[in-house]
Amino acid sequence: MNKRILKALNEQLNRELFSAYLYLSMSAYFERENLEGFAKWMKIQAKEELEHAMRFFDFINERGGKVVLEKLDKPKTDWKSPLEAFEDAYEHEKFITKNINDIYALAEKLNDYPTKVFLHWFIDEQVEEESQTLKIVEILRKIGKSAGALYHLDHRLSKRESGEG
Repeated sequence: MNKRILKALNEQLNRELFSAYLYLSMSAYFERENLEGFAKWMKIQAKEELEHAMRFFDFINERGGKVVLEKLDKPKTDWKSPLEAFEDAYEHEKFITKNINDIYALAEKLNDYPTKVFLHWFIDEQVEEESQTLKIVEILRKIGKSAGALYHLDHRLSKRESGEG
């Protein structure tokens, strides 16, 4: 495997681990705010990010590369509101999308067809990740300061099952 591709894949593996860490921190924030549906949604999101990290882990190993796990930064732990937390989540998903697209472009430049094929799943996944997060941001913006609407959304988010938005 090309050294530049290997470095980029390892960096993304670590970004996915940080994503899980960030969403787990958001889940803890929502627990403190007694928004159990929001907390559950973020906990499921954290689990999905760990699964994404493992896809990178396995792919690197399958290609004969060396997995390098880095120290994770401490994630943010407090937000002013559920809206701010979901805006941060949306911005983070856009950041992850950009990085996956950059790795794809590098694989294309280096004619690394296995990496391009591997990344197709992530490209599709990121469309879904951004869409579902943005929808919640937009709903929270419409809700404003309505406690009743917030608790209705919290109830709706509590219905999320693993693998669903």
